[in-house]
Amino acid sequence: MFGVADYGAFVAAILIFLAIPGPGNLALITSTSKGGIRGGLGATFGVIAGDQVLMWAAVAGVATLLVTYPVAFQAVQWLGAAYLAWLGARMLLAKPGAKPVLNIEPRHYFKQAFFITLLNPKAIVFYMAFFPLFIAPDRHQGLATFGAMAVTIAVLTFGYGLAAVLLTHFLAERMRANPLIGRVLEKLAGTFLIGFGIKLAVSK
Repeated sequence: MFGVADYGAFVAAILIFLAIPGPGNLALITSTSKGGIRGGLGATFGVIAGDQVLMWAAVAGVATLLVTYPVAFQAVQWLGAAYLAWLGARMLLAKPGAKPVLNIEPRHYFKQAFFITLLNPKAIVFYMAFFPLFIAPDRHQGLATFGAMAVTIAVLTFGYGLAAVLLTHFLAERMRANPLIGRVLEKLAGTFLIGFGIKLAVSK
């Protein structure tokens, strides 16, 4: 379909990719807990935008560039590691009552989620290595194929993000009565982000 090798498998791979715990999911959860449904949707669109940039970068041949010049890929890894660790450290060091690391305004949630996705090693590996495997050379239709894949990814990501946002909002409403829970979750989120950054920095 659309020049995609096994479209059903492609959809399944995207859904599995979305469900794997990582910085993107953490951004959705944290954004929703801080900014409600509007903040969560802002983060969802940020994730979608980051995915689209990575996908079209792969289309443009960035995958080949990174394979040809490993130093470039290592630079991307270190940049992602530094960003995630910096964000996590800010969350860990934030004092009660201080301005949240992920700001209330949806536009900031969008920006935060966009950069987290853009520098997410899981997303980079998928689009630069795994994604090209679903392109059928004998049935490839050029931009039509890539466009169909891009739309599929965006629609699935929006559906997944909306479900995650609504679920998180539903649970958050029941935890707001105890601010201590929110602070603990923020510290845990910061710890996980630092962990993701370290894992990215030491990966080969």
